[in-house]
Amino acid sequence: MINYNGELVTTTPANLQENRAFLYGDGVFETIKVVEGKVLFLEDHYFRLLSSMRIVRMKIPLNFTLEFFEAELLKTAEANACTNSARVRCTVYRNSGGYYLPETNTVSYLIQATALPTPAYVLNTEPYEVDLYKDFYVSKQLLSTLKTTNKMLHITGSIYAQENGLQNCLLLNDDKNVIEALHGNIFLRTGSTVITPPISEGCLNGIMRKQLIRILGKQTAYTLLEQPISPFDLQKADELFVTNVIRGIQPVTCYRKKNFSSELASFLVEELTKSLS
Repeated sequence: MINYNGELVTTTPANLQENRAFLYGDGVFETIKVVEGKVLFLEDHYFRLLSSMRIVRMKIPLNFTLEFFEAELLKTAEANACTNSARVRCTVYRNSGGYYLPETNTVSYLIQATALPTPAYVLNTEPYEVDLYKDFYVSKQLLSTLKTTNKMLHITGSIYAQENGLQNCLLLNDDKNVIEALHGNIFLRTGSTVITPPISEGCLNGIMRKQLIRILGKQTAYTLLEQPISPFDLQKADELFVTNVIRGIQPVTCYRKKNFSSELASFLVEELTKSLS
């Protein structure tokens, strides 16, 4: 079942010939985790979605409150019998009309929910190899930090990763700095120093990134820095991991014959689990 503007339907009635998200990538979205009937990091997702809508000049409906947003997400998960553990995506797109210049800034939304195999965040210790994706670069600009429906770079990068037997790829910005992975933000540890790229580098303003920055900020054993990461820094690191709200924390085990530990990643999974209990 799909939630289309509040109505549960089996297929979307949206006409792709007029749908601006399909025609122009004129949409933003949130990917959200629901566990045991609770929307994780609800406020962070809600306010990031509203901020994205404002940045791209979409008109926010008056009824689109935090409570309304939560109820629509849970309604969709319940309709798909997956409130125990679900991946829920809410896509907001500008209503049809116009070409590059829209005729209206009003919006519609589409919510989809699929079951996840486990509700808990667990550390995946399977081999996870990454490399740089250098066919295209991410611009250092505000739009790059948003979750928009224009993800062609991530699609081609995912194909490249599959063709080369990789589990993920790392993306570079115009300055050739490493800013994120195809499927999430990145953190790098060298000794007791932990580094993640700042939003100004063009990386996604990730929800899980925000949670881990908060957790690391309370630790005395580690120093967290938000600063650019060069490809050379990867070779010197002791640990590298990818974060997103669905998987949580994914340790990278190998980058160009450089092997990494998962000491900090394991600790953060435990701390994250505690914070959600």
